[in-house]
Amino acid sequence: MTSLKAIRKIMIAAALAIPVALVPTSQAHAGIFISVGFAPPVLPVYAQPLCPGDGYIWTPGYWAYTDDGGYYWVPGVWVQPPTVGVLWTPAYWGWENGAYLFHDGYWGPHVGFYGGVNYGFGYGGIGFAGGEWRGGHFAYNSAVANIGGVHVTNVYVDREVVVHNTIVNPNHASFNGGAGGIAVRPRPEEVQAMHEQHIQPTGQQLQHQSFSAQNRSQFASANHGRPGVTAAASPAAFHANPGAAHPAAAGFAGHEAAPQEHAAPVSRTAPESHPAPAPAAHTAPAGHPAHPAPAAHPAPHEDKH
Repeated sequence: MTSLKAIRKIMIAAALAIPVALVPTSQAHAGIFISVGFAPPVLPVYAQPLCPGDGYIWTPGYWAYTDDGGYYWVPGVWVQPPTVGVLWTPAYWGWENGAYLFHDGYWGPHVGFYGGVNYGFGYGGIGFAGGEWRGGHFAYNSAVANIGGVHVTNVYVDREVVVHNTIVNPNHASFNGGAGGIAVRPRPEEVQAMHEQHIQPTGQQLQHQSFSAQNRSQFASANHGRPGVTAAASPAAFHANPGAAHPAAAGFAGHEAAPQEHAAPVSRTAPESHPAPAPAAHTAPAGHPAHPAPAAHPAPHEDKH
């Protein structure tokens, strides 16, 4: 059987050989479906780095898997979308037919189902609250996006959309379904989005995942659920300095991961039991730092397809 590493190399080579401009928006997304017999680790707690510039969209970190090393963390990064008007649907793991299946992320006109996983920073489990397209320009919701002093064309503040689209995930579960997983099902609009025409991850995103798989400090077997690097300003920043960790206090807290008693769950929460409990230090919701953000960035709160 062809190894996952070989498949990944083929995908990256293909992505690099075809310019993004030549990939039609009508192209159906075809991800790599990986089946694993044990659950991915819990989501690590981290802070969002400062947005590097106008037009970048945040893509949250996630656990990926390789057949010769197991689960490894792909740091969250700001990336440039392949075309105007598309949004990112994050990858997620789902318990199906006795195994954990990986559903790759994709670009599309609307955000589809990503397992109800609260990745934070606008990805509260339902849709995306970190920004929206307005007249060909991306507008940032500063309630969750760390734009700091970066000059961007459009900025707005909408905390309500964050509250109403946040799924409480006290155990930091990184997968949908099964024992300890997030017990939510796709909404009709998410199902519709899943069947829209998608664009595959860009060549830069594929390289970013491949580079993460080459860094042993990113593997759960080595870091025990505490990746060496959890987030970076961009894939290039991570590649240039793969050993520089992003501790929770070094970036933006975001606003969506408010204390649980203030959160407004819109669906069922994850069960109390979890096959891989979070380390004691991981007491904040996913996407929220374990310690207060620095004064420069205050925060009142934080497919298969």
